[in-house]
Amino acid sequence: MRRIRFVIVGRVQGVAFRAYTQSAAQQFRLVGFVQNRADGAVEGQAEGEERAVAGFVEWLHQGSPWSRVDRVEVEELAVVAAEQAFDVRRGR
Repeated sequence: MRRIRFVIVGRVQGVAFRAYTQSAAQQFRLVGFVQNRADGAVEGQAEGEERAVAGFVEWLHQGSPWSRVDRVEVEELAVVAAEQAFDVRRGR
């Protein structure tokens, strides 16, 4: 199992990025969350099998059809193993 924190910088708010991220995470069978940040970026956490998380990180570089991903930051975290779904949260 692997858990990451991700931050996506670019044109990623107002372009359905969070909804597409949730859908991609569900396809990879990941749990976690995604949310908007006040600085215009999107951040979240994802947890699942190593290969699934790696595939999700690849997807993050593509983004939603209307987004423009300029930078993807990924940080390794300790596995939580308590979540049941991948949620879209309200931004900060």
